[in-house]
Amino acid sequence: MKKFLCLILSVVFILNTYQYVFACTTMIVTKGASADGSVFVAHSDDDDLADQSIIYVPAKDYPKGAKRAVHGSAVAVGELGNFKDFLVPRLVDAERSPDYAYPGQKKSIPIGYIPQVEHTYAYLDGNYGIINEYGLMFGECTDGAKVTNAPNSNRLFYSAELSRIALERCKTAREAVELIGSLIEEYGYYGTGETLPVADSKEAWVIEMAPSPEGKGGLWVAQKVPDGQYFIAANEFRIREIIPGNPDQLYGKTLFDTVARNKMRVPADTSKNMDWLATVSKGEYSHPYYSLRRVWRGLSLAAPSLKLSPWVKDGGLTRDYPFSVKPDKKMTLADIKRIYRDHYEGTEFDLTKGAAAGPFGNPTRYLGPKDPGGDVGDPNAKLEGAWERPISMFYTGYVFINQNKPGVPFPLNAISWIALDTPAESVFVPLPVAKTPASYARADTRKYDADSAFWTYNLVSEYANLKYSYMIKDIQARATIHEKNSEALVNSLIGKLSSLAAKNPQAALDAFSKSLNENAENIRQDWKNLFFELVAKYNQGFINSPSKMAQRVGYPEEWLKNTNYKTGPVSYEKQQ
Repeated sequence: MKKFLCLILSVVFILNTYQYVFACTTMIVTKGASADGSVFVAHSDDDDLADQSIIYVPAKDYPKGAKRAVHGSAVAVGELGNFKDFLVPRLVDAERSPDYAYPGQKKSIPIGYIPQVEHTYAYLDGNYGIINEYGLMFGECTDGAKVTNAPNSNRLFYSAELSRIALERCKTAREAVELIGSLIEEYGYYGTGETLPVADSKEAWVIEMAPSPEGKGGLWVAQKVPDGQYFIAANEFRIREIIPGNPDQLYGKTLFDTVARNKMRVPADTSKNMDWLATVSKGEYSHPYYSLRRVWRGLSLAAPSLKLSPWVKDGGLTRDYPFSVKPDKKMTLADIKRIYRDHYEGTEFDLTKGAAAGPFGNPTRYLGPKDPGGDVGDPNAKLEGAWERPISMFYTGYVFINQNKPGVPFPLNAISWIALDTPAESVFVPLPVAKTPASYARADTRKYDADSAFWTYNLVSEYANLKYSYMIKDIQARATIHEKNSEALVNSLIGKLSSLAAKNPQAALDAFSKSLNENAENIRQDWKNLFFELVAKYNQGFINSPSKMAQRVGYPEEWLKNTNYKTGPVSYEKQQ
């Protein structure tokens, strides 16, 4: 029976592998690289309409001998109905959080269990763990690996549950890396290759993992991001040489033996340091420059003085882009938002230009059956074509920029700036590590819900496609106002509540979360107003205002030159 179940899981995994592609961009800004000494960890969950709910998981106490359920992850392997493991909702388990209760739906079935600790910390959760009450922060991106597989009794963990358990049990990034590594080795790892940035108020690390070719355990390595540096990953492993004895690296106890037994090691010459990327992966994700272009763009926006080339000679295994860079200027929250809203504006890859952008500079490029997909395909495959893959993507579900603020007392130091839907057409709203507004805690993408924050922001984003170059100005102007006001609100609240936090942390958090949640809901309501304003302002293709309606703006001259406008009916004779 066990063998039969494993066979069924494998078949389901193979079928689902080609249905879902989850491809994210993730970043770290260390304290020495930020303008105010904050540490930032950011992540765009580019998830093809998976569950966009932002869930608060409260701290809990457990009796000795309790077990912690380990659930599957549909974003790792596709939906596994036998575990009641779906893309939407991602989890049905009121014991994990009251917001994971879905009346009338069957509870998700754990893959297995591990021993529970006596006390767990509170955290915000998405398709991956986000940030805990102590300001431990995670990001994530999926990477193409040579081995992918489904969960079973020898492989309990995917990165999503690993990040959640680390948030439940750890206060520092190093503790989180060591815990995740030990869980991979003891209980096994399934799914895809993964990169998880993790940071606290002082240190930042990147842990990367891949399934083992032996069907149990797993392969992992971690590297510290030097203070004063900026790091970005985009669906490709970023750690290269593994140097034994390097205090800024950690790796699995069985890593070298496993890759040797399975003849995976690159280079095979053991007198040279092992190349982690080349050992566990064929290179970047999906198609050429799918990953590398975003890494180039992020590094170039942070450190333009490096003059990094967007073109490489050695394909996905290039060494042209460093693990991390020192920014030319100390980075701010606004700088990180700018990177997440990028479509290569001002470069040769500018998606707001060219025929595919249409008359109104729309950077959206919808994917179809001819487009390359999946993890790492055949590097020698002949493709009909491909679109540039920007950081701001039309299928982004949410983006968060976690911030651990320096010199701010617990628990006011931990904030997650969250933008639902596509970041270029959304607004970043600060949320504390506390119960999220009801509109943020429910985001069922299968049906429109006027009370869901995701659908509020999605409606504006979708509508902007009709007249993008016009509407994006209105959208970003409104976002700028709200984001400036939100930063002022956060700073004001910290000033007012810091003394209370020293005496009564819970009372301070209650007041902090009440104000920030009201702010989030007020912004959502104003975004509803923005949608109807856009409908009226651009109705029937005109520019409209109460004082001057139906202003004809037509199409840009350059775009008209590429149409049959000049040969239209301007005379009664047939045009040549």
